[in-house]
Parts: sequence; structure tokens; C-alpha cells
Amino acid sequence: MTDTHTTTVASVAVDTRHWIGGERVASAGTFTDVSPIDGAALGEISRGTASEAAAAVAAAKAAFPGWAATPRAERARVLHAIADGVEKRLEELAIVETTDNGALLRSHRCGVMPRVAHNFRFFADWLLELDHEDFETRGHTNHVSWDPAGPCVLITPWNAPLMLATWKVAPALAAGNTVILKPAEWSPLTASLLADIAAEAGLPAGVLNVVQGLGSEIGDALTSHPDVRRISFTGSVPTAKRISASAAANLTPLSLELGGKSPLLVFADADLDLAVDLAVEQYDNAGQVCLAGTRLLVEETVAEEFTRRFTEKASRLVQGDPRDEATDIGPNIHPRQLEKIDGFVRRALAAGARAVIGGHRKDDRFYAPTLLTDVAQDSEIVQEEVFGPVLTLQTFGTEEEAVRLANDTRFGLAATLATGDHERAERVTARLVAGTVWVNCFFVRDLQAPFGGSRHSGVGREGGTWSFDFYCDLKNTVTAPKGWKDHG
Repeated sequence: MTDTHTTTVASVAVDTRHWIGGERVASAGTFTDVSPIDGAALGEISRGTASEAAAAVAAAKAAFPGWAATPRAERARVLHAIADGVEKRLEELAIVETTDNGALLRSHRCGVMPRVAHNFRFFADWLLELDHEDFETRGHTNHVSWDPAGPCVLITPWNAPLMLATWKVAPALAAGNTVILKPAEWSPLTASLLADIAAEAGLPAGVLNVVQGLGSEIGDALTSHPDVRRISFTGSVPTAKRISASAAANLTPLSLELGGKSPLLVFADADLDLAVDLAVEQYDNAGQVCLAGTRLLVEETVAEEFTRRFTEKASRLVQGDPRDEATDIGPNIHPRQLEKIDGFVRRALAAGARAVIGGHRKDDRFYAPTLLTDVAQDSEIVQEEVFGPVLTLQTFGTEEEAVRLANDTRFGLAATLATGDHERAERVTARLVAGTVWVNCFFVRDLQAPFGGSRHSGVGREGGTWSFDFYCDLKNTVTAPKGWKDHG
């Protein structure tokens, strides 16, 4: 399986050490990375501490002046070369990621890894077009520019490891910053492969650093470091609060994409088959999707028919090995996550909820797709993020009630709306508290659009120009029309 510093996953060699300053660096300690597919150990991963955190920040700081001064066209060329490398190794990345986090191999091949390459190409191209028109103020010229901010710490989750990492890495690098990427400990392997790809593409040493570790053991040292100029984090609310407190001492700007408890509203005038398809789609990735519409809010007059069709369609979902083309839902990532999911459902059932389907774990890897009804609006199962294949169903009688229920949580990441009435769609979406609203669709994500959450679902927006606004220090230069000397 492994030599001292390399593990082999499905015939792909992955270095298990950190990538710091253009070199592989081992730690004194390690942690075991385990596949959710069969529980097999995938390798012993270097377990970073404050020492490795400091070394990574120092490398990023040293590399920053050179990369920040690199012309835009050259930065864009390197990012396109990284995208070329991703495409060249797409199959390797897909099988390693599936083995490491349990998501479907066909999704990684056809959607996720091509999107990883697109992330780099998009921000490379956007960089070359990034500009503001100059404007006049009482005869003075205002010119807005984006100055690279400095070393950026990017902390990413385990549910879509490489895609979510490159949503951050690509714009940060395009903006002229250097990066310290800390991947989730349950799915660290493709971040290591990304370091190899970036080096082969010609990214200078120290511009991208990858450090692995367990939670606060390395995270606190990274987020509290005075030389870090930006922190972007995707994950849970409790961790975000800890990061925010850690960053506060240095007033380090934060971008936080956090949890969700998103509603999926189904009105009686909706295409019911479409609405059912959208609802069943929320089981994607074993329910481990922060944007998932886990709260089904269905108009009373169609609730019975909707539930019948939903149950019929959901019952045909195939749970199994994510490498099998016939599989619809792979395993949950870790026994600890499975236990957490089961605890939510057991407490809900004890409080009076009814399981229309599921409501139980199948074994130590899979949780049955679950739909719970008879749930109170203030109950834990309605208010808290489960992050598993668990949906609740509530009914409403009026549009006013639908909006009230939809907005009645501390979250505001996303919302999905199924209706056949265009005017209703406009009325309802205008009143929903969410960073993204999908109407008669789900999970359509354009990188030029702003992305982020409201309330406890996040702080800030990234995507398109919003990413550069975050990863840069914006400068306005005001020039007077007089005072120039003739040097002719």
C-alpha cells in the first residue's frame, strides 16, 4: 500500500507529505486516512503542527513579491497550464477522490474534475478582462485597481475536496496572491496531487503550499498568523466562529461559506414530476451537500400526490460502491459522520416524527435515504444541518406561510422553488433569505455569479469580480488635471 512517504491508490502514487516552498516536507507524526468505501487504510498522512504552519506561511510570504509582480498574462498562462495538467490526469484524480471521499466515480469523471480544470481557466480569463472604467470627479480622474493582498490561508471541506479547493485556489492565485491550502483530514489526497500538477505547470516554489493536519492542531496556527492577509473557509458554523476569533487579533479579512438548512418549496402549480426530481436530487452525494434543499415545503393540496411520487422515485435509488456505474448514492464519508446522522434521526423519531422512508442506518457505511414528516418547525431536525441523506417534509396553505417557514432558521445559504407561475416566482424569491435561489432547477453554478450565504450560512461573496474584490486590496488613485511638468 505505501512506502515511507507515498501511498498508492488504485495504481496512482500519492505523496503523503506536505508541499512547502516547492519541496516535500514530512512531519514527525502522521494520521491515518481511511476510505469510506470499505474502511481500508489509504495511507499515513503527515500530521502538521504549528511548525509546519509557520514554514508554509514563511514560504508563501517569501514567494509573494515575485508572484504579485508577475504580469497578468503570465499568471493566466500558468493557471491554464495547471488546468491542462488537471485534464491530463483527470482519470487519476477521479479515482483517487472517489476512493478517498466516497462520491460517485462517474460524477468525478464527467462533472467534478472537468469543473476543477474550468475553475482555473475561468479565473485566468477573468483576470485578463478585469478592469473598471476610469471616472471623473470635478475634473479629477479616478482609477480603480486590484492589488494582490498577500499570503492566503484556504481551508476546505471533505465533501467535494478538489472542486471546492480550486474555487478558492484559482482566484487567489490569479489575483497575484500566494496560498497555503489546508485540506480536510478525511479527504487530503487530491490536494497533494494538485501540488504536483501546479509544480509541473511552472508555478513558482512557495506560491502554492499544501499542509495537512487535524483541525485546530494546525488550523489555529495558520489562522492566527500575523503574515496571513486573507482567510477563506468552507465548513461548519462552530469551526467558523473559532477561525473568526483566531483571525480577529490581526484583523485578517475572512470569507466564510458555512452550513445550510435550505428549503425546497413546491407550489401546487408546479410541474410535479420536475418537483419530485428536484427533491430526490437532494440525496446526491449521500446528502453531504451544504446547498441541499433538505426541508421540503409542499402546498397542502398536492402534498399527498407529491409524497407518493417522491417515495416511488426515491425507492429506486441504488446505494453501493461509488465506483459502480449503477450506483446512485455512495457511502457516507466516515463512521463518525454516520453516527451523527443517526443521532439526528433517532432524536427526531423519539420526538414524534414519522419516517415515510428510511429512518435507519443500513450498516457502518450507508444511511438509508430518509424522509421525515410530522416534524415541528422549532425541532432540531428542522433547524440544524444533518449533512446526510435526510429530508423533512412540511406542508403550507398559503404563499405567505411558505415564505415564513422557508426563512424560519438561522441559515440562509440557498433555496429552491418549484412553481409554474412566473409572477409568483418573482414575488417569493424576492422575499427569501438566501445567497442563491434556484427556480425550477438545482445546483446550477456559474463562476461569474456571486456565491455565499446569509445569516449563519456565511460572510462575504466569491465568484467573478467578487473573488478579486476579496483576494485583493482595492485601490482608487485620484489624479489632478494639473501639476505636470513638461519633460519634452
